[in-house]
Amino acid sequence: MSTDLNRSTGTIRSLPRGQNAGGLIRAGRQALGLRQADLGVRLCCSASTISRLESGRLTDLALLRRAAGEVGVPVDLLAASLGLRAQLSPTVAADPLSDPLPAQEDSMRRRTVIAAVGLAAPLSLVGGLETALAITPDPTGSPLPLDARLASARGLFDAGRHHELLRALPGLLGDAHHAAARRRDLDHARLSTAYTLAATVLNKLGEYRQSRLAADRAATYAEVSGSPLAAAAAARELAAVLRHQGQETAAQHHIQAAVARVEATGLTTAAQASAYAQMLASTAYTAAIADDRDQALAMIHEAARAARDLPDQAPAGRLFPVTPATIDLYAVGVHWALGDAGTALEAGRRLHPDQFPTAERKGRMHTDLGRAWWQRGKPEQAAAEFLKAARVSRSEICDRPQIRQVITELHGRHPRTAGVKDLFTLATGQRPAQPNGTGRPRGPR
Repeated sequence: MSTDLNRSTGTIRSLPRGQNAGGLIRAGRQALGLRQADLGVRLCCSASTISRLESGRLTDLALLRRAAGEVGVPVDLLAASLGLRAQLSPTVAADPLSDPLPAQEDSMRRRTVIAAVGLAAPLSLVGGLETALAITPDPTGSPLPLDARLASARGLFDAGRHHELLRALPGLLGDAHHAAARRRDLDHARLSTAYTLAATVLNKLGEYRQSRLAADRAATYAEVSGSPLAAAAAARELAAVLRHQGQETAAQHHIQAAVARVEATGLTTAAQASAYAQMLASTAYTAAIADDRDQALAMIHEAARAARDLPDQAPAGRLFPVTPATIDLYAVGVHWALGDAGTALEAGRRLHPDQFPTAERKGRMHTDLGRAWWQRGKPEQAAAEFLKAARVSRSEICDRPQIRQVITELHGRHPRTAGVKDLFTLATGQRPAQPNGTGRPRGPR
């Protein structure tokens, strides 16, 4: 929150008590000097949508969380304004009627809180990680080796178990800091890896402000460690959050510097070759987002060349588990970002889930293909891919703001397409409104 907003203590304190989440968004926006249209641009929606969000007429919890992040509303304050306690446990959250709402609450407020209660754990857990980024946690005293715990945490991400990962990260960061006090390069590399993992999951959840801080820390400790691979991993996440913040030029700078550092190793090991292919693919995607077509196509071609001798299944524990199929999946994203849906689908024609060992990558394959089908104007195929993603890893549908936005658009234009209503409910926590029968849904433009 800004200083101006903090001065309005009476107003701010009354908003959570009145369960006025929209009022919090309005207060944060006004304190930053933003118009509703300005916030709408940042969130890829209209000024009228922001108006409905602030007035409480729109109960899109995913959009509410994104808006809160943009205007600086702390997650614990947002949770309180939704009638949720930040310390709410998953067990309690599973029973939204265990703490009945007052009788005078209208049905819309009741539906809002019941839908939101499923997000209570993510809200509080993201808040816990945000606190850990602000104040280094004390060490936990765990007897388990740090490498084993880092591998376990990465396994949680790969399995799409974001809630458990968010719960584990503060202690992991505290222990990694404690180990780094010995000032050994390897310990600094481990600390960088812990921050990189924090940035990775925060990026996935759309928590870009906190992700930027984690990625900056990862880059700093990677520099101290002298490890080009740790630096590459940190640069990849930093570039990702910079892309989301509209700083494509800065993102390209960080990725290209990482490419140069990895290439300078001589690529004498398989791990270095994998990192090099990964950095080239990330460069290609970053260039595509910046609409630099020539650079994007050249880099994805070079990434495919660099990956052609890598095994079809990466060894366990590799920092960059890149395979030829990984680069093909990147090619889908590159061509989608360039607006070439047909080429994206052709790039993904030979992809299948068995090529990817983790639920996260399998789900990502389906969502990337789903985005391409939607861009191509094929709602049935798009819905089918998103449903496959949900079966493999629900978090790829529920936790990614960009995918929720596509599914919301898909439902808005093609609500009668098979599976779309179920996808909309899964992605947003809302029951679809009954169609009014007026007009025909439009396809993507």
